[in-house]
Amino acid sequence: MSKLYVPTGYSPALNLYDTQKAIELIHLTFQEAIRNRLALVRVTAPLFVESKTGLNDDLSGVERAVDFDIKETGTHAQVVHSLAKWKRLALYNYDFHAGKGLYTDMNAIRRDEEMDNLHSIYVDQWDWEKVITEETRTEEMLRYTVQAIVDSIYETSLAVKLRYPSSMPPIKREVVFVTTQELEDLYPDLTGKERENAFLKIHKTVFIMQIGGCLKSGKPHDARAPDYDDWTLNGDIMFWNNVLDSALEISSMGIRVNSVKMDEQLTISGCDARRALPFHQKVLDNTLPLTMGGGIGQSRLCMLLLGKAHIGEVQASVWDDATLENCEKAGIPIL
Repeated sequence: MSKLYVPTGYSPALNLYDTQKAIELIHLTFQEAIRNRLALVRVTAPLFVESKTGLNDDLSGVERAVDFDIKETGTHAQVVHSLAKWKRLALYNYDFHAGKGLYTDMNAIRRDEEMDNLHSIYVDQWDWEKVITEETRTEEMLRYTVQAIVDSIYETSLAVKLRYPSSMPPIKREVVFVTTQELEDLYPDLTGKERENAFLKIHKTVFIMQIGGCLKSGKPHDARAPDYDDWTLNGDIMFWNNVLDSALEISSMGIRVNSVKMDEQLTISGCDARRALPFHQKVLDNTLPLTMGGGIGQSRLCMLLLGKAHIGEVQASVWDDATLENCEKAGIPIL
């Protein structure tokens, strides 16, 4: 059964009809803003990829992909977990040049996701990726891009507030940057998630940097696959969610591995067998361009800007009977 938190006195600011109109406004406004700020072109992306290509995102390495056989080809395919690797290959195949990038609607099924107010087995996000150079493969570029994304979200929040005055106030535009090691130093007795909540409650809009590698404690802040983000140049964009009184991750992103970092992180993670996969070979032999990219949660952004208590209020998915019954009793309308 999924976990459900019901905020005291919660009542949706918008009815179902206005919620759908507001979701449309958020999508149109944010897409336009992010496209212009990051010089992105919209492309069509796959719902599934062949298992043998190694293109699927392995997430933390334990989640099972939805796998099926294809009658006509005699091969197996997997519904994508994300498009982290596919996008980089697409930039190469489509001949994108430095400073230009792509974005797409990514829909995924994560069958092993633990469901709660923020998590569903259905994932919808804007996936984006752009080509960078060796000279711009820096923390400065990472910070600049994070601020551009937050600026786009801020612009969207203003548009929502203008159309629907009863919705949440605009988000805090100024970003506080902090590394996972700095968080561990600040809160050594807390878990990773507890550190995020403690820091976000104070600073509201935060980019938590350097996720994946082990900290001084010998443990990582959170798990990351070894073959797309550079663990020293990545992070999560997070906002404080007043409705749920907790931190809310909107985007996981970063500068991608080059051949050196791919080699290093595969070894650290005990994933050397992946070196034989076509995608990994193209990174290791420097065929693919240097890139940065990430995913931005569509439903989560709608939750944040519309003040929703449950992700099921802004997306249609599957929930257990107890969650549906308890949401109905609490006045939380699940789509």
